[in-house]
Amino acid sequence: MKIFNQSILLLFLTGLILNSCNSIKVYSDFDSEVDFDKYQSFAFYKTGIDEVEISDIDKKRILKSIEKNLIQKGMTISEKPDLLINISTKSSENIYIDNSYYSPYNIGWQPYYGRNYRRVSHTTSEGALYIDIIDTKSKQLVWQGKGIGSLLSSNKINRDELVDNYVFKILSVYPPIAANAVELE
Repeated sequence: MKIFNQSILLLFLTGLILNSCNSIKVYSDFDSEVDFDKYQSFAFYKTGIDEVEISDIDKKRILKSIEKNLIQKGMTISEKPDLLINISTKSSENIYIDNSYYSPYNIGWQPYYGRNYRRVSHTTSEGALYIDIIDTKSKQLVWQGKGIGSLLSSNKINRDELVDNYVFKILSVYPPIAANAVELE
C-alpha cells in the first residue's frame, strides 16, 4: 500500500511540474452588445496577417489551427464572411542572472577564504498571440483573445502541437460568456 501511495504521489508531482512548464495564460475581451450567435462564417484578414513579423511556416500553423478550431465550433470559411480573423504576436526574452558565493568548505562569512564566486544565467522566451475577430458589416473589433506562454517546446518536431495548444486555449473562450470576460493588458 505504501508503494502504491508513493507512486501516486510521484505521478501527481510529475504532472504538476509538466503542467506548470507548459501553462498558457489566456485573456479575452469582447463587445458585450454583440450577439455572437448570429455569426456563422469567417475568413482571414490577409492584409493584417501579412504584416505579422513571424515566419510564414508559423503563420500557416496558426491559421490552420484557427480554422480547425472555428470549424469545430460550427462556423464555416467563406468568401463573404460574417467575421474577419486577424492575428498579431509579441515576444520577449527574459534573462535571469544569479550572482552568488559558494563554498563547500566553510559555513559563515570569512572574506576571501574558501569562497568561490559563481555567476549563473539562463534565458526564457515568452510569447503572446493575439486573435482579433472583426465584424465585416460594422468593421468593428468584436472579440479579442490573448494567450501568453513559453515559446520553447521540449521537442522541435512538436512545434505544431505547441501552436495548436496556444490557439485551442485562446479560442476555448470564444464565443464569449459575459462572466468570462477578462480585461486585456
